[in-house]
Amino acid sequence: MNNTFYQDEVIRFNNLIYGDQLHLKILIRTKRYLDNNFSDKIELNNLALSQGFSKYHLLRLFKLYFGLTPRQYQIHKRIEQSKQNLKNGMKVSHSCYAVGFTSVTTFSSLFKRKTGLTPRDFQKSNIE
Repeated sequence: MNNTFYQDEVIRFNNLIYGDQLHLKILIRTKRYLDNNFSDKIELNNLALSQGFSKYHLLRLFKLYFGLTPRQYQIHKRIEQSKQNLKNGMKVSHSCYAVGFTSVTTFSSLFKRKTGLTPRDFQKSNIE
């Protein structure tokens, strides 16, 4: 019985990873687009349509393959870039706008939620 369970899980996992190469290529292209344009305002509907998906299908597949929704991934990329900006001495407000946020308050609360530190505290502890 356990052998069947494990075989079924291996088959399921294999299908998950290798099941649909076309979807995987599209998702990688979508992720690359987000990597290159993370600071831009990206509408999920437009992103999905450009890839030939409905927004719900794109959300499901992107999260399945990458563990985050496209928006969550975009925020992650913005926070990571802002960390580099802050390490390099950029002002908090400049970093906020440079990575695509439109509100310093929103940026600061997201930054703290993701890193555990306010942008200023992060900068103080990481300035080079």
